[in-house]
Amino acid sequence: MERIKKNIYFDHSATTPVDPRVFEVMRPYFSQVFGNYSSLHSFGREAYFAVEQARESISKILNCQKDEVIFTSGSTESNNLAIKGLINKTNNNAHIITTIIEHDSVLKPCKQLEQQGVKVTYLPVDRYGVVNPKDVLEAIEENTVLVSIMYVNNEIGSINPIANISKIIKEKKKDIVFHVDATQAVNFLSCDVEELGIDMMSISSHKIYGPKGVGLLYVRNGIKLDPLQSGGHQEQGLRSGTINVSGIVGFGKAMEINYNEMNNNNKIILELRNYFINQVLEKIPNTILNTDINRSVCSHANFCFVGAEGEATLLYLDTEGIAVSTGSACASGSLDPSHVLLAIGLKKEIAHSSIRFTFGKYNTKGEIDYTLEVLVDAVEKLRKMNPLYK
Repeated sequence: MERIKKNIYFDHSATTPVDPRVFEVMRPYFSQVFGNYSSLHSFGREAYFAVEQARESISKILNCQKDEVIFTSGSTESNNLAIKGLINKTNNNAHIITTIIEHDSVLKPCKQLEQQGVKVTYLPVDRYGVVNPKDVLEAIEENTVLVSIMYVNNEIGSINPIANISKIIKEKKKDIVFHVDATQAVNFLSCDVEELGIDMMSISSHKIYGPKGVGLLYVRNGIKLDPLQSGGHQEQGLRSGTINVSGIVGFGKAMEINYNEMNNNNKIILELRNYFINQVLEKIPNTILNTDINRSVCSHANFCFVGAEGEATLLYLDTEGIAVSTGSACASGSLDPSHVLLAIGLKKEIAHSSIRFTFGKYNTKGEIDYTLEVLVDAVEKLRKMNPLYK
């Protein structure tokens, strides 16, 4: 019997749909409350108070001071501001520690700074993408000024021991700034900066059912950064440009909803994810699971279907109405295998067969059962077409 095509989204690590409750609070700020945040008249003051209310709400969730929240366009900008801003304010004789599985918005700024004479140490990770805190400790040098390590990996979902790493750093050298890319963590884990011992942290709204084009950089008071762009006084002079009032209002609401509903959502998503993983491993032989279910967020399931090229599998699923990914959405134009999968020890030909499924709060078991049916067919057909697969 012919399948009825459905419309299923399993790519929540790339972006999430805006929660209807978020959209409702944003709506007035497009045409009714449209003033410029920086204007002194009543229209501007109304916008100002809305942004500052969102800033205060977010600061309480992060357990930080209100003036430590700097709004940006998203985590890519936040990561660049944190890394380049700190080094440019310090000096080029600095040393940075990061990992080899970071997002490109961390790795590329580090590569650019290396060309200016900055030394960067790229730490290895284990089979499931977790960095060893002891490696961080051993990498610290006299001129180390910054450690930047992601909280959760965007491709395989692995969770790094951020609090432990922070403790080790501060015991070794108190003046090192610890930056954390929490883009993939904020939806599922506490991002209390005091509990975690974080000095700077990057977050994007669109990963937590908020609008695209807005995010933040938490900067602990006392840390000095050079802005990436000049032209205005907004965000304490660190982020010039007209404030995105509607986006920030939506971001604030999304953070509130996520904070209040996280535990319940995590439970639902975890059950779906684990059911899916068990079924895939049972129904599709010669499959490699790249996500450690005991050390990952509940949303991720990354597989290599040996003998079935990843992009071909993705396109097959897409023709049946199922949206998945082969890795980071920001690197989707690249033909190179995932640097994350290579870093955890997979060979290039195996890494090319990877598919990332990331689940969200609106997904259902029925969607998973349909996807399993299509996925089994896809892998079987693609393997038959591959003359090198036995």
